[in-house]
Amino acid sequence: MHFSIPETETRAGDGGAAAYVAYNIHVNGVLHCRVRYSQLLGLHEQLRKEYGANVVPAFPPKKIFTLTPAEVEQRREQLEKYMQAVRQDPMLGGSETFNSFLRKAQQETQQIPTEEVVLEVLLSNGQKVKVTILTSDQTEDVLEAVASKLDLPDDLVGYFSLFLVRETKDGAFSFVRKLQEFELPYVSVTSLHNPEFRIILRKSYWDSAYDDDVMEHRVGLNLLYAQTVSDIEHGWIVVNKEQHRQLKSLQEKVSKKEFIRLAQTLKYYGYLKFDPCVTDFPEKGCHVVVSAGNNELNFQVRLPNEQIKEGSFKVTRMRCWRVTSSVPMSNGPSGSSPGKSEVKLELAFEYLMSKDRLQWVTITSPQAIMLSICLQSMVDELMVKKSGGSIRKMFRRRVNGALRRSDSQQAVKSPPLL
Repeated sequence: MHFSIPETETRAGDGGAAAYVAYNIHVNGVLHCRVRYSQLLGLHEQLRKEYGANVVPAFPPKKIFTLTPAEVEQRREQLEKYMQAVRQDPMLGGSETFNSFLRKAQQETQQIPTEEVVLEVLLSNGQKVKVTILTSDQTEDVLEAVASKLDLPDDLVGYFSLFLVRETKDGAFSFVRKLQEFELPYVSVTSLHNPEFRIILRKSYWDSAYDDDVMEHRVGLNLLYAQTVSDIEHGWIVVNKEQHRQLKSLQEKVSKKEFIRLAQTLKYYGYLKFDPCVTDFPEKGCHVVVSAGNNELNFQVRLPNEQIKEGSFKVTRMRCWRVTSSVPMSNGPSGSSPGKSEVKLELAFEYLMSKDRLQWVTITSPQAIMLSICLQSMVDELMVKKSGGSIRKMFRRRVNGALRRSDSQQAVKSPPLL
């Protein structure tokens, strides 16, 4: 996740209290919450208490006198670095203390009271699943509510995730991000004030070998089948005329397993396709369609001479990657339209082109965060397989009513690369 504090606001205190500086915390370029220095200091002290002063990053010191504009800007930069450092630490960033702080702050900022609501979650075939939840329910709670409504067994819940998507005019979905443990899905989707944004359930693994586990159960098979049919209909999976005829025949017979088995042999099965964007490879300003899957990013690049070239970048040959965002500073009055600025997002990765040659490749796309999430989850999955672990152990389990990562996930989580 990409944390930033691109701006501050001077806000009036309640009940005639003195005005104060609020820090707008953006996650992936979108306003997540608005907090005061004292709230962040409280979070810092709680983390120190739980994990020790030698683990938690240094926190910007208190000032006795009112801060000058230059000091406010300096503190903003320091707090941004602090939040990024905490989030990038596997222990601190995955802690319930840190995530619950962000969830509470998100709810308070959006001024959504805790109450029972009905949330609509889409399946890949467009079917709507309505679940009754609390506005304060976190991502894991909502996922479990959807699974329960669908009758999906507990041991298969971890194979699926909730994603925030934007519905396009042709009925397809543009993936914004995977919903995370530090956010409240109901608040995240309603605070966007745009009916095009929806929440969808989709499988969250990359290796098609895990399809066998999912297909063991009727509901898992139906979900996987619906997703595969949808991916073919939207052109994410490449199908020739003969393959299309075979698939149609299997569909008519309702031979779902056989349909999936055939689809597994097709090009781009299990890939996530992104919206057209821009890259600097092989030269600056090239238009590209990126797909993520099979432990790689696949590029279909339109060169300046209109020629289409295709190539792949294996995640195992990426030395590191980073996401950068730039948010234009608003010239309007303080507090006007927070979070509405146009954010430019870029994903850049350093790639081993040949034995001794590393090269940076940049993708400029509003979906840069989702691309980064895909890369990280591919790495996590590869690490689990390398350590001889099971994918089932990658997922969070409810222990004594509290959500915790399993020991195996803590052990194999790769260092954050943002």
